[in-house]
Amino acid sequence: MDSAISTDPAVQAQLDRLWSLSPGADILGLERITALLDRLGNPHHHLPPVIHVAGTNGKGSTCAFLRSAIEASGLTAHVYTSPHLVRFNERIRIAGSLITDAALAALLEEVLDHAADLTASFFEVTTAAAFLAFSRTPADVCIIEVGLGGRLDATNVLPNPIVTGIAQLGIDHQSFLGDTLEQIAGEKAGIAKPGVPLLTMAYSEPIAARVAMVARAAGTEPRPSGGDWRFAVASDRLIYTDENGTIETPLPRMAGPHQPENFALAIALLRHQNALRIPPDAYRIAAETTHWPARMQRLHPGPLLDLLPVGSQLWLDGGHNPAAARAIAAALDAIARPGIGRSEVHLVLGMLANKDPVGLLAPFAELATTLHAVPVPDHAHHAPAALARVAHDLGIAAHTSADVPGALRDITTIADPAEPPIVLVLGSLYLAGAVLSANHEPPD
Repeated sequence: MDSAISTDPAVQAQLDRLWSLSPGADILGLERITALLDRLGNPHHHLPPVIHVAGTNGKGSTCAFLRSAIEASGLTAHVYTSPHLVRFNERIRIAGSLITDAALAALLEEVLDHAADLTASFFEVTTAAAFLAFSRTPADVCIIEVGLGGRLDATNVLPNPIVTGIAQLGIDHQSFLGDTLEQIAGEKAGIAKPGVPLLTMAYSEPIAARVAMVARAAGTEPRPSGGDWRFAVASDRLIYTDENGTIETPLPRMAGPHQPENFALAIALLRHQNALRIPPDAYRIAAETTHWPARMQRLHPGPLLDLLPVGSQLWLDGGHNPAAARAIAAALDAIARPGIGRSEVHLVLGMLANKDPVGLLAPFAELATTLHAVPVPDHAHHAPAALARVAHDLGIAAHTSADVPGALRDITTIADPAEPPIVLVLGSLYLAGAVLSANHEPPD
């Protein structure tokens, strides 16, 4: 289950209620959320136009690009994403601003007052609170990120989105979604709605076939990248093309060779709906300004970066599955090879107990100089010694540390003083939140 602690006493009182009432684990299904929303007056039937986005990796970045382009058009957006990194408020953005503590406490109290006998989950209560907030404040659009899967995710009660999308697919949450990419793809495609455009990345033939089967059963036709919309990267430009013409933008500011694809999906989503008018220049602004915390984020000077030698780079990514690892490793390799030669790369890794460390670390085997395994605070996690053994078996010099600051101090003693290191903290969004808090960089 997601964790949440607030410095605001009123919010914390409601979070404590939520902990006591919820079943203590993630659960899928639409019965509880439907009943809860009905008691609240069905606020999800009274929202601004909705864009609904699923995916294993990249859906958060896609939502961030959507928000940037929409706001660059002079429009306002409600945004619902998960999990939060530092503050619970990050999940609910109302017409451009994170929800205030006062509004959040009142919403949670109202929802929990109606949820006492439903055994609603943490995510279901949060989703109901977001929909209630969005129904009461005007905005031009709602951007809703799926929490887990799609078909049985609490957000999938939304009846009539203006467009839906599926980002990159990968193996994750197998106990909920299935052990194969085909099964996972079928669950994600469950957000398809009759007559609503479903935009997707380009998938392999078996994956695309499963998505198409589910979408057609729902009454729509998937529109994958490479079909009636496509994109290309040329030097420092992204070139997007569909039946209505071509859009050229700078490459996204967000680091990583996977971000142009996420950005192109966001463009496609906005170009395949009719409720919002997005001028071409808004996409350029989105490329240049979009930021999404803990996704190949370079940390600013702060208490953690200050532990490393002067000139070091400290990067952060919450990626925790093999597909994410491949994208992160490619991005890190490009950072470490800016010209001739390559800088030393050191990894700081903490992983939840239900994640696959071999799949995550394999893409870094030829890239990492050392690995420093740490615990994930307040969550069931792989023992650092076990992670170190996995790294050692992959040929990476491995160490354990009590926490991230300790790992950074250890790297400082190992690194060549003449060559400031590149350090990446990865493996868990919960660990990423702790790092952002410790370096005084909470999301805003």
